[in-house]
Amino acid sequence: MTDRGLGRESRKDNDLFFTCSLIDYIARKTNNTRADIVNALGRKRIEKIYDLADVYHSDNIERVSQDFIEEAEIQPGSFDNVGECGYAIPTYWDIGKVYKRLIKMVAKDEKISIIDALFKVYNSFISPKIDDYNSSVYYENPSYIFECYKQNKML
Repeated sequence: MTDRGLGRESRKDNDLFFTCSLIDYIARKTNNTRADIVNALGRKRIEKIYDLADVYHSDNIERVSQDFIEEAEIQPGSFDNVGECGYAIPTYWDIGKVYKRLIKMVAKDEKISIIDALFKVYNSFISPKIDDYNSSVYYENPSYIFECYKQNKML
């Protein structure tokens, strides 16, 4: 049996999508950057979220996020890209999809694990660009975002 699952994407793709969406949800809830959340959660917690995403996804995201905020002792920050947005605000699911696609491309291109790619992407120059909801980066073509990541600059 393949890892296709029941939907259009593989289960691991859905797990990555949920992991990225949860990171965005926690970042919004605590007013931190996405990189700050990834780094505060750390590799072991991110791996746990990714490995158990199908279980967490069936639970309430508010409760799941609160558990990880408390466990990782994530403190409130001052980054409020939602409050500063002058346009329609993308959902945490929308942003999760953007990061999922980019992380998959980076993992494949650099021949590294999904988790290694996740840390590289969230800690790269492109993450603040995606998270600036007053710009157009988050809804750009995934190939364009990937090429910007590879070139380490906006093209």
